[in-house]
Amino acid sequence: MSAVDYRAQTVLITGASAGLGAEFARKLAARGAGLVLVARRADRLAELQAELTAAGGTVTTIAMDLAVPDAGERLHAALAGTPVTSMINNAGFGTNRPFHEEDPGRVTDEITLNVTSLVGITRAFIDELRAGHGFLINLASVAAYQPNPRMAVYGATKAFVLSFSEALWYESRGTGLRVLAVSPGATETEFFEVAGQGADGGTRRMRADQVVDAALRALDRRNPPPSVVTGALNKVMTGAGRLVSRRMLASVVGTMLDRSAERLSSRV
Repeated sequence: MSAVDYRAQTVLITGASAGLGAEFARKLAARGAGLVLVARRADRLAELQAELTAAGGTVTTIAMDLAVPDAGERLHAALAGTPVTSMINNAGFGTNRPFHEEDPGRVTDEITLNVTSLVGITRAFIDELRAGHGFLINLASVAAYQPNPRMAVYGATKAFVLSFSEALWYESRGTGLRVLAVSPGATETEFFEVAGQGADGGTRRMRADQVVDAALRALDRRNPPPSVVTGALNKVMTGAGRLVSRRMLASVVGTMLDRSAERLSSRV
């Protein structure tokens, strides 16, 4: 497969106002890609657009809440006439409480944004992506590789994203489209402001630029894999999870998250 020509790409990035989405935007702009940035917060998008434009980038922004079932159709209509050659589905959030304590509406929004909208947006643009020589990156998580007590819904949504993306990788063979699921571990982003600080289970966090660099290195391989776990420790942990029973895996992860939550509550 030929190398990605970033200067020929117009990359749609969801959840682009902060964290990994913003870091992907910076790295891709530096490689010469045109960008379409989508997020809820218009002010943050405007700040990022100004930063990247000042550095010579070409940036379009769309302020839109993607936590709706018809997000793909709405976004595709908003971009009528704008050719999108590559896409990064980064928008998502997590919750961190026992499932029976979660707010039902919040859970529905989590599933809608993390799964329904990701699938809908991908379907709305997949024909355009397959017709070119670009890429599709979907943000999964190390949470996709094991049960996640206290984060049951989040982990399940990311397991879906991982499986979905790897299937699309196979279906896209023979086209010019590269498909990659990226699974970060705990990362220094605003994710924990929403999910709660204990959602990292007390593990060490990577920087956003480290995650993005690892993702782009995998994407740039001559024969890119269907998925990549970023960070050496995260790779070890996800690999080790395959060697133990599901009972033990759920118990280990649940204990980590419970203890992390207890440490935080004891500080209050």
